[in-house]
Amino acid sequence: MELAIEAAEAGGKKGEVPIGAVLVCDGEVIATAHNRKETLSDPTAHAEMLVIRDAAEKLGRWRLDDCQLFVTAEPCVMCMGAVIQARIPLLVYGVAEKNTVGLNRRPIWVSIPCCRGKWKSMPASVKNDAKKY
Repeated sequence: MELAIEAAEAGGKKGEVPIGAVLVCDGEVIATAHNRKETLSDPTAHAEMLVIRDAAEKLGRWRLDDCQLFVTAEPCVMCMGAVIQARIPLLVYGVAEKNTVGLNRRPIWVSIPCCRGKWKSMPASVKNDAKKY
């Protein structure tokens, strides 16, 4: 989570919404990103989307079912769709999003067949739990 926080800070300094994400596979950091919507003029350039794309390219596969995603804020609906499609089984996020329809207000995620019994999210207090992850 510390790497995700560092990425978020770097994005904030560039005028982006300060959200960072890190994707880990087999204990190794595969990809790190921060939001780049402003920089790329791309509404889909969220940190989560960027790390998923980067990791899939680096690993040469779209199924990331042995990876974990760490993100500083609760993913939006678009990013959760990508997490589900990539089959990422563990998502750890820092803060709940109050301005968007986030993960915890959409219990439908747990009813999606590819996720049932295989997927979990873990809210982490960014200040208190960052060192655990």
